Amino acid sequence: MGFLTKVQIKTPEQIEKMRRAGLVVGETLEVLRAAARPGVTLLELDAIAEDSIRSRGGVPSFKGYHGFPGSICASVDEVVVHGIPGSRVLKDGDIISIDCGAIVDGWHGDAAITVAMGSVPDEVSELMRVTEESMWRGIAAARLGGRVTDISHAIETYVESQGDYGILEDFSGHGIGTEMHMEPSVFNYGKPGKGPKLQRGIALAVEPMLTLGGPEVTTLDDDWTVVTDDGSWAAHFEHTFALTSNGAWVLTALDGGEEMLGKLGVPWGGH
Repeated sequence: MGFLTKVQIKTPEQIEKMRRAGLVVGETLEVLRAAARPGVTLLELDAIAEDSIRSRGGVPSFKGYHGFPGSICASVDEVVVHGIPGSRVLKDGDIISIDCGAIVDGWHGDAAITVAMGSVPDEVSELMRVTEESMWRGIAAARLGGRVTDISHAIETYVESQGDYGILEDFSGHGIGTEMHMEPSVFNYGKPGKGPKLQRGIALAVEPMLTLGGPEVTTLDDDWTVVTDDGSWAAHFEHTFALTSNGAWVLTALDGGEEMLGKLGVPWGGH
């Protein structure tokens, strides 16, 4: 069915609009990175995020999405994704994955970071590094004329080269544009050369989610919070990118992804 999927293709002008939404997300995540520290509650981070998004001319895309109450997903330690911001207080040694989305003029941006509170064990720091690097490896694998699972395969191959991590199988990246979640799904594992063709104007959110244990997860009774079954900690990184005639333009990265894609030796599609 993947080849029959209707994928939204954007014009250069529409990608420019997505870049504006992406920058709202990217700048907000930097504000949150600085604000996330021991003693801060998840609700306080959520309020900071909403203010940052709205002050930059955006609307929080998560708030009210299928009833979700927050402007961010705030997932601590063994919570992988979709944590609801509440009264939990961050403490030294925690890690928090912050997922953030914004709409500007009808176009979406979506990105996530994982931040450590003070000092964490080396294995946790390495989990975060591998997760973030695998995201960039996936984006770097997106070439005009390729297929969506080229991204998936690059993520999986890199993760497996770095150690024994759990790759979530029930959650994936996605197409993005006039809606937050669109076709196609972008899984974090799989064989290359399958799925819709990567063509100019496609926009995708790439978001590896890795655990220190197994990939098995459970969604709690709130119908949102996803936790690891074995209690192992998890990390989550995400960026939205579009393919231009020159290559990938990472719309939610402040520099458009130029530095990281350059380090990986692939063309940069931004300006």
